[in-house]
Amino acid sequence: MAADRALLVDGEPVSEGDLTYLALANYGAYTSFRVEHGGVRGLDLHLARLEASAQELFGEAAGEDRLRDLMRGAVAGRGDCWLRVSLFSPEVWPRTPDWTGRPKVMIGVFPPPLPLAEDGLRLQAQTYVREAAHLKHTANFGLIRARRLARAAGFDDALFADGTGRISEGSLWNIGFVRGGEVVWPEAPMLTGVTLTLLQRGLEVRGVPSRVQAVRLEDLSGFDGAFVCNSATPACPVASIDDQVFDPGAVPLETLKAIWASQPCQPI
Repeated sequence: MAADRALLVDGEPVSEGDLTYLALANYGAYTSFRVEHGGVRGLDLHLARLEASAQELFGEAAGEDRLRDLMRGAVAGRGDCWLRVSLFSPEVWPRTPDWTGRPKVMIGVFPPPLPLAEDGLRLQAQTYVREAAHLKHTANFGLIRARRLARAAGFDDALFADGTGRISEGSLWNIGFVRGGEVVWPEAPMLTGVTLTLLQRGLEVRGVPSRVQAVRLEDLSGFDGAFVCNSATPACPVASIDDQVFDPGAVPLETLKAIWASQPCQPI
C-alpha cells in the first residue's frame, strides 16, 4: 500500500482471512469522515451511528472507547486524512447468520477525497429505496448501479424516489430544497447524514427557516433551488433533476458552508 493509505482490523494490518471474508460477504456497516488536525466535525454523531449499527446488526456495541483508540492509532503521525470505519464479523455468512457478539473494526485511511462537485449537479430521478435505508451499510450494489445508469444516460448522479415519487436521498448524499428562503428536507426512509444533521442545527441557530416534509417529484417545480450534502461535500447546488431546472443562486451556499466551517473539530 502507498504510504498515505492503510487498512487495519482491530489495530493490526488486515489479514488474508479478513480480506477473504470482506471480498465474499457484505454484511456490515460503516461511517466515513475527514480528520482535520486530529479532530472530526460531528464525531459524536459518527460514533453514535457506529454503536447503533453494531447493536442492530451484531447484537453488541463496538465500544466507543475502543473505537476512539483504534482511530487514534490509525491516524497517529499523519496529517489531514479520510477515515472509513467499518464493522463486520467473519462469523456471519448467508448459511450461518445467527452469530451475536462484538464486531471487528476495520479502519481504512486514505487521502481526503475531492468534493462531489463544485458546480451544479444534474440528477436523474430513479425509482429505488435502499434496503434498511436508515443504516449506512456495506451493501452498495444498488447505489453503484444507480450511479452507473445515471452517468450512462448523461447525468452526474442518481436521486432516489419510491414508487409514489416520494424523494428520499441520493447515491452518496442527502438533498435539501429551497423555497422562498426556507430549506425543506425530504421526509422518507433514508440515511440521515451527519452533515445533514449539522446543517439543520446550524440553520436553526442562525434563524433560517427549515422543515422536514414529504417531497415528491411532482412538487419539484414549486422549489427555487436544491443542494446536496455529505461529509466530503458540505453543500453543492443542484442544476437540474430530470427536466426540472433550478437556479443555483437560490441556494444559500455561503451560509451552508459557513455553518459547516463553524462546527468544531471534536478530538478523537
